[in-house]
Amino acid sequence: MGERISKEKIEREDGYLYYLGKDGYVWRTPMKANARGRKAKVGTEKIPREEGYLYYIDKAGYVARAKMNRRGKR
Repeated sequence: MGERISKEKIEREDGYLYYLGKDGYVWRTPMKANARGRKAKVGTEKIPREEGYLYYIDKAGYVARAKMNRRGKR
């Protein structure tokens, strides 16, 4: 289970993939079936990243993170 770390809600549209970019902002990119879509920054809140966590957009539309399970790494 992840923990919610953002205050800004992201409104999703069909045909796009949403992710947290290296710059700390939420981006959307069109899926293969969406030929007319363009890549765009959709979030205005900058999220600081920490090593060892997986960042994602949860079902409610907020940025969340979960501890990565790295078996064998110390």
